[in-house]
Amino acid sequence: MATVDLEQINKVYPNGFHAVKDLDLDVREGEFMVLVGPSGCGKTTALRMVAGLEDISSGTLRIGDKPVNDVTPKDRDIAMVFQNYALYPHMTVAENIGFALTMRKLPKPEIRAKVKETAEILGLTEWLDRKPGQLSGGQRQRVAMGRAIVREPSVFLMDEPLSNLDAKLRVQMRAEVQRIQRRINVATMYVTHDQVEAMTMGDRVAVMRAGVLQQVDHPQVLYDRPDNLFVAAFIGSPAMNLYEATLTEGARSFRLGSQGIDLPASVLAAHPGLAAYAGQKIVVGLRPEHLPAANCAAGPVLAGDVDLVEALGSELMVHFTVDARRVRAEGTTSADEEAVTESGEGVARVDPGSKVKVGERARFAIKTDGMQFFDPDSGSAI
Repeated sequence: MATVDLEQINKVYPNGFHAVKDLDLDVREGEFMVLVGPSGCGKTTALRMVAGLEDISSGTLRIGDKPVNDVTPKDRDIAMVFQNYALYPHMTVAENIGFALTMRKLPKPEIRAKVKETAEILGLTEWLDRKPGQLSGGQRQRVAMGRAIVREPSVFLMDEPLSNLDAKLRVQMRAEVQRIQRRINVATMYVTHDQVEAMTMGDRVAVMRAGVLQQVDHPQVLYDRPDNLFVAAFIGSPAMNLYEATLTEGARSFRLGSQGIDLPASVLAAHPGLAAYAGQKIVVGLRPEHLPAANCAAGPVLAGDVDLVEALGSELMVHFTVDARRVRAEGTTSADEEAVTESGEGVARVDPGSKVKVGERARFAIKTDGMQFFDPDSGSAI
């Protein structure tokens, strides 16, 4: 087993484009590390530098304790699974899985034994004699993983391996990939643009934007305590509701549009930095599940005009509008810069028994312990 350490890694292309900027990241032995972010954020470039498929402009890459900047891909003891499977169509499943071992000129009995063992791990034993064209998408993906696993690498790299699968199969394969990774127990770097996939699969998740690492931590920490507006907006589905607000003098309440919302002492204790923003603008974050239907509940309430109700069986997704300004973080929309729009759309996740109707004004209780606050200029969490 080995670790992967990226120290101040940069990638600058000949045209001057700075794809990855001062990336510091460590992947521990046996850890499943997910790199996530929007298209073009540098996550795949970072993975390709680890694989040796892209040159490193500056910085140091270590696999184990050994710097490998100038080591060829074949000598890095890594295996990579690509988005498009890259299987040989004229070979059987067994031949595809064992191809790397054949190229190493290992004895045939040893190859057969290793292929059989790998096929058992992946549940491919009954398909060993079939060609890739006779397999489903999920089976082909497992063959691609088998070809990587059979080499017994120190590091496993995966570049959006599930993106070509349909939604249902993708969910099934998430659990399959995790099970396989736990069994082989090697350091794994997994790239995806799907934040749900990242949150459900990673031991830790590294969030990237425009080549810069924004935050790396356990999935629940990213969700509960995002470091900045980008992470808050990117992590979570539906996305966090982010609104421009004004903190009152004494920081005991804030105004969100025409509504005044009191802050309990517990919130002020959890966010002591709010005191410095008294009388100033801030950004308030409310996740949909922290806005249940108010009914007769005591405490802070947010009122909004209901535009759409999505019935999902176990819950209702209520889309509403308030007279506050919604904040959208750079990189989570098509805008190039952070933009504040006039429309105050929001989403609340409420109980299916709630009597919420389109066209009416609804009241949503605010679970204050889940509130987040951000500096409107820097985007940093308060």
